[in-house]
Amino acid sequence: MRARFMVVAVAALLAGCTVGPNYTPPEMAVPPAFVGPQASVGATVDPARWWSAFGDPQLDGLVERALKGNPDIAIAASRVRQARLQEIVARSQGLPSVNASASPSHIEFSKNAGLSSIARAFSGGTGAGGTGSTGGIALPGSGITTYSVGFDASWELDLFGGVRRSTEGARARTEAAVWSKRDAAVTLAAEVAQAYFALRLDQAQLATIEGEIANQQRALTIAGNIAKVGLVPPIDVTRQRASITSTQARAEPVRADVDVRMHALAILLGEPPATLMTELAAPSVAPLGVPTIPAGLPSELLRRRPDVRAAERDLAASTADIGVAVADMYPKFSLTGMSQLISTALGNLFSGDSLQLTASGAAQFPLLDWGRRKSTVKSREEDREQAYLRYRSTVLQALRDVEDPLAQIAAERRRNAALQRAVVDAQSSAKAAESQYRTGFVAQTTLLNAETDVLTAREQLVSSDAQLRQLTVALFKALGGGWEQAE
Repeated sequence: MRARFMVVAVAALLAGCTVGPNYTPPEMAVPPAFVGPQASVGATVDPARWWSAFGDPQLDGLVERALKGNPDIAIAASRVRQARLQEIVARSQGLPSVNASASPSHIEFSKNAGLSSIARAFSGGTGAGGTGSTGGIALPGSGITTYSVGFDASWELDLFGGVRRSTEGARARTEAAVWSKRDAAVTLAAEVAQAYFALRLDQAQLATIEGEIANQQRALTIAGNIAKVGLVPPIDVTRQRASITSTQARAEPVRADVDVRMHALAILLGEPPATLMTELAAPSVAPLGVPTIPAGLPSELLRRRPDVRAAERDLAASTADIGVAVADMYPKFSLTGMSQLISTALGNLFSGDSLQLTASGAAQFPLLDWGRRKSTVKSREEDREQAYLRYRSTVLQALRDVEDPLAQIAAERRRNAALQRAVVDAQSSAKAAESQYRTGFVAQTTLLNAETDVLTAREQLVSSDAQLRQLTVALFKALGGGWEQAE
């Protein structure tokens, strides 16, 4: 009965208590729905591979290559592995440590240390000048060799939960590192898609300029023909040629931008800058669509966004750190034990008579630290407050990241429809101006202005198409999809 009580008492003592605040996930009030217009819930887009919704296999391949080869993703993965190792370290602090030792030692006694009289006194011997019996006690000038093997164990009892809180914090930091890696994957996928669409925009603008140069070359031929018959002055030919030269000059910066976009895209893939020069030299043959996606509910967003989840785990870790600091204000208790085999004769080392056992306990009580421990607790509480504010800021930014592109996409769709009509009108006007110019009813400036209007309208439409895709990518990124492909 007494033994059973002792077992229960020791178990209760070792379980101890866990000081410091217990963590509860924060609750933030979010709106029931997003304000901006969005697609119906029935719209089908795989959030894990949202980039495939644009219908461009080349984009799909680039994103998947980036998720495998980008150095930032590799760094984030390394941080996850490091956090898991730190979690093992924190957990092991609450467990006993055991060490094994083996050592031979030899002592050679000094002849001048005055030890001979001490040896004779202990042995009951007589004589002077270092003579006489010493009963087996080593005399000066002789030596003793000792052999020992054994184990020692030590255990600091986690009575107040400091180690448990440290383990909680390490586990939360591991989870935060995992979510940060996922956030890096979401960001990378969006950056690749945006860089790709920026490249395709430059290529489309270059194609538009080159197409307009071809039209101007045809207009130059017309001007030359009708100038020969005297319907227009020769200066019209010169003006048309100057217009061609000006348009050609506009193409050069765009060509440079194409190369720069390819370099940036290659770096995102973790490849040398010139890697994609051949692969992406030709414009994409796939028609680039603009998918419509449902944004869902704000409450769902908080569960899906990796950066929000990482911020919440950082808050949990900061809360656990308070418990670690509070536990440091309480006494520390430790147990130490040692089991050794010691003998002066190697042949007798492993006999039962060579066994030596040692057990001890220790208690350490904090008395005077000039406010260090209390200040540490207060500092950890401020860390938690900062972590909460970062979490709150991350949530608010996540909501804005969705609302902004929803509003911008709706406005850009209306602008895009107007630009499509503007292109049709500009082309009709240019065709009529060319017909009238052939017969001498309008001046050349009218034709040149009409050609400029066509080029401007086409460039604006191409830019609007690209802007719609960029905003759609921003919305996909804001919704937190795509990290599953990097797992």
